[in-house]
Amino acid sequence: MIPSLLKSIRKSIQYWYVPLLVGIFFVVVSLVVFFSPKSSLLALSLLFSLSFLFGGLSEVIFSMVNREQLDNWGWSLAFGIITFVVGVLFLINPSISLTALAFYIGFVILFRSISTIGFAIDVKKYGSKSWSILLILGIIGAIVSFILIWKPIFAGLGVVVLIALSFLFAGLFNIVFALQLRKLRKKSKNISGKLLKRYDDLMDEIRDEWED
Repeated sequence: MIPSLLKSIRKSIQYWYVPLLVGIFFVVVSLVVFFSPKSSLLALSLLFSLSFLFGGLSEVIFSMVNREQLDNWGWSLAFGIITFVVGVLFLINPSISLTALAFYIGFVILFRSISTIGFAIDVKKYGSKSWSILLILGIIGAIVSFILIWKPIFAGLGVVVLIALSFLFAGLFNIVFALQLRKLRKKSKNISGKLLKRYDDLMDEIRDEWED
């Protein structure tokens, strides 16, 4: 398999700003929850439903458009579908209990945090100096979401704060990740045609070696 970095040389990442928009939206949601922790459960459920619907649909579109550039686009597609499905469940049943709400959100954020760690490792391969930030956000997000899943008995505002933190870390990851994609996009466009020709010739030689 051709390494993901070389795979991205031929075509730059498209719609890098989609994760950025999702990240900003998640951060806004977390701030709304932080500053309005006493909002009704119904209002919170609808808010989370809209955020998951928007985030899931955006991630599905992003992964499909960049399926030829990203090695792990299938995981991104799966996380997008899961996020969207959870959003639909919240929309269908907005009167869900706080415990169930914490469980579903913790489940989604946990998977997103795991993917964050994977993306951090991929970005490190590109030589990015910000990969450690993604890794830290992924680890913290996983810890917070794990608490939501296994200890949803935290009463009242405690659960709401944990949910807000989960959205905050997920949003920050998307923002940092989008900015990294933007840098990669700029770098890929700066590669000369001569270098790309050498790359194509090298790939042809590698394929010939594999076929022998």
